[in-house]
Amino acid sequence: MTHTQASGTGPAPWSPLVAACLGAFMLLVDVTIVMVALPGITADLHLSFSGTQWLLDGYALALAALLLAAGSYADHAGRRRVYLAALAVFALASLACGLAPSGGLLLAARVLQGAGGAAMMATTLALISATYHGRQRGIAFGVWGGVNGAAAAIAPVLGGLLTEHLHWRAIFLVNLPISLVAAWLTMRTVKESRLPGGSRLDWAGMITFTVAAGALTYGLIEAGQHGWTSARTLLPLAGAAVSAVAFVLAETRSEQPMLDLRMFAGRSFSGIMVGAALLMPAAFACLAFTSLWLQQDLGLGPVMTGLALSPMAATSLLVSVAGSRLFPRLSPRVALGGGLLLIAAGALLQGLLGAHSTWTALAPGLVVTGVGVGLAIPSLSSAAMAYAPPQRAGMAAGTVNTVRQLGYALGVAVLGILYQADLAPYAALNDVYRASAVTGLVAGLLVLAAVRPVTRQPAAAREPVTRAEARG
Repeated sequence: MTHTQASGTGPAPWSPLVAACLGAFMLLVDVTIVMVALPGITADLHLSFSGTQWLLDGYALALAALLLAAGSYADHAGRRRVYLAALAVFALASLACGLAPSGGLLLAARVLQGAGGAAMMATTLALISATYHGRQRGIAFGVWGGVNGAAAAIAPVLGGLLTEHLHWRAIFLVNLPISLVAAWLTMRTVKESRLPGGSRLDWAGMITFTVAAGALTYGLIEAGQHGWTSARTLLPLAGAAVSAVAFVLAETRSEQPMLDLRMFAGRSFSGIMVGAALLMPAAFACLAFTSLWLQQDLGLGPVMTGLALSPMAATSLLVSVAGSRLFPRLSPRVALGGGLLLIAAGALLQGLLGAHSTWTALAPGLVVTGVGVGLAIPSLSSAAMAYAPPQRAGMAAGTVNTVRQLGYALGVAVLGILYQADLAPYAALNDVYRASAVTGLVAGLLVLAAVRPVTRQPAAAREPVTRAEARG
């Protein structure tokens, strides 16, 4: 496997890290930056409520459904090559989003943007791991993690500033210059790396997983719009069930599966995956409906909405950065399980709104949720890798990101059903928060009950591995 020697001589040894981090920053910002722009987009393009949900879910779903497939393909075709192609797709899709004359074209462009984001997410860590070694690799992964946290913290405020002072289209167009810089740095400083020959792509697994995830999300969103007995709900849900069974059969029979289902035989690994999947609907999916309430019912502008949502992101960033020093002996089990319980408590505090509540009523709950997020998310990859076989560590880390994004997409779909209830907006939002609280509580208790103490050194404590290295 070829790689750039970061420790060797040559210009700008940290340029590959900058190139990878720019891509990671963009794709993670675009998960949530749309939230504060939802009212403006809905009004300009006449989107229905389900269309508004798809504006969030189209991106997250493409990200989740294609992440493992993109990583598998990049291992074979070359990670640098796939990353450059992904940047191009992401930039073109962002341009299409920014220029979209109708809601349908905007939603289609968001799905394409998510596909590019999936390939970017699947390759950034692998590029860093193939480029840096020893102490520099540890520094590089620390910077990459910090950029991830900063993206979540900046997205609501950045979205508000761009929407209010320019236009909602600017939240997409701002990706174009960043993509160009990332592509230029990648072409100039990053060398190719790929999996040695002899392995095959798991096309059956890729297709059946993508269809199952898409059909399930579509069916849940249609249930909120047309009811559970509608053909528009039942047909995609049935298709999702059939595709899920086909996926399990394909992965069970494949000699080189995209996802080795045997990892789920371990109770601890399954518990971590359940926690990762339920964390997103518990902590983040409700924010889309909070943004609608703040702007449509309280009359806040996009900037104030972004600031109103920022306590959670700012707190989570602070806790995640300081967590290793404040809690050096905190195990992944306690960090994830305890973090989920704090997320549940924060959601419960937010679900106490009254007819005369203002945006400040959300702050205490957002701060508590932020503490939980700051504890839980940094521990996810290390926990998954700790409980997976060493040769599957890379696959385990990719699976965590997949179930997180899929959990977010499904969370928006399910919570949207509650928000459409025939209630006052604050009362419907209270139901959303209570459902989020129950989700976080159940997830936290399951993690604490299912996950056993680590009996070997966590994979994250060892030198990070790429997907290719993990597969041997």
